[in-house]
Amino acid sequence: MEKVIDQKQNFLKGFIKENPVFTLLLGLCPTLGVTSTAINGLGMGLATTFVLVMSNIVVAMIKNLIPDKVRIPSFIVIIASFVTIVDLVMEGYLPGLHEQLGLFIPLIVVNCIVLGRAEAFASRNNAISSLVDGLGMGLGFTFALTLLGAVREILGSLSLFGFKFFPGDGLLVFVLAPGAFIALGFLIALMGWLKRKKEKKERVKVSS
Repeated sequence: MEKVIDQKQNFLKGFIKENPVFTLLLGLCPTLGVTSTAINGLGMGLATTFVLVMSNIVVAMIKNLIPDKVRIPSFIVIIASFVTIVDLVMEGYLPGLHEQLGLFIPLIVVNCIVLGRAEAFASRNNAISSLVDGLGMGLGFTFALTLLGAVREILGSLSLFGFKFFPGDGLLVFVLAPGAFIALGFLIALMGWLKRKKEKKERVKVSS
């Protein structure tokens, strides 16, 4: 029997409490690889969100039809189908962004966030809860990538979403790979501090 789930908490957990990037440290390959700009982070995040939501729904709907021995291969086939759709749509309608993201779009197939949610959540819950879980985790991932891309673009290029708000050049290191590690490290520390602060406030409310 499936347990009753608080759908609000199910959705919100992906933003801070169980954020794939800042808390769980998952999906770091695309996180570090494509976030040189905010638009790249947003595009990659939304593409992953679509795959996450759709694969979660399908897995939840057919979980009882899949034999245990081929469970993981079946999940990968489902995920790969939706990744193919995203890849072809972006290539046809967003060729510039598709070229920027490059190999990272097909690599969504092996993104541990997508497969992890299919195995840990969708295969154990109904389609509605799985949809909400996928949407929350996907948008949390999108938030993380867009924020990291925005920080790197502002510091590295003095622009945001391609809009130049200061003349001249920024700090080149943030455009390059080392800048991704530096910016991500500070953002993880910031999110950890905010999370601890929120938990402290909740404990104070409970005790009072």
